[in-house]
Amino acid sequence: MKRSGPLFTLLAGLLFALVMLSLNATTGTRGTSAGNDTSSDAVSAGPATASPTDPAAEPSGSPKGKPSASPGPSRTAVPNGDYAGRTDDDSSAIAITLRDGKAVAYFCDGRDQESWLKGDVEADGGMRLTGEKGEVLTGDLAGRRITGSVDMGERDYGFTADRAVKPSGLYRATANVRGAKLDGGWIVLQDGRQVGILRRDGKPSEAPRIDPATGAVTVDGKRLTARPVTP
Repeated sequence: MKRSGPLFTLLAGLLFALVMLSLNATTGTRGTSAGNDTSSDAVSAGPATASPTDPAAEPSGSPKGKPSASPGPSRTAVPNGDYAGRTDDDSSAIAITLRDGKAVAYFCDGRDQESWLKGDVEADGGMRLTGEKGEVLTGDLAGRRITGSVDMGERDYGFTADRAVKPSGLYRATANVRGAKLDGGWIVLQDGRQVGILRRDGKPSEAPRIDPATGAVTVDGKRLTARPVTP
């Protein structure tokens, strides 16, 4: 019986050692798990880095939230057309032809004063046409009407020219007849009246009437054809 005391003591020691080993293993596992959690939290708590494709990281040239300005509507050239009318004092006629942003005009009193003028037409309908002797026509197209003035040097003539429908409009004919150089200009108004000058070797005179349907006219016994004038 005396020998059983040390045996019990030995068994108790072994049991105590097993319990301690089990406790150490459990504590180590929890420590490792806690260490991993701490490491994960440390990574998550770090500052966020914007990716190269993150829109917030890209610089903006314009204030945020404001759309970029879009180009305004393009300005188109004025429409083609023929215009004819009278001066404000009813002493002369004027005809203007517009084609592709260019214009040609004819001022004529039907006796001895005339001028051919050319120039460009602005997108807003404004125009400034010039003649060979310094004459200047300034006008503005609004709707179906051109209003303006012609500076003939000695005086200005205000005018109004409305949209013309064929055969109304501007015509011209040039030819050599019996050794003389002929140059004629005609304005056919909307009411059928005609105003024109025919020059023979530079000398002006009232032009004979033309056939508005065909442009045919007889000058000094020779049949000529007056054709529509375009820029």
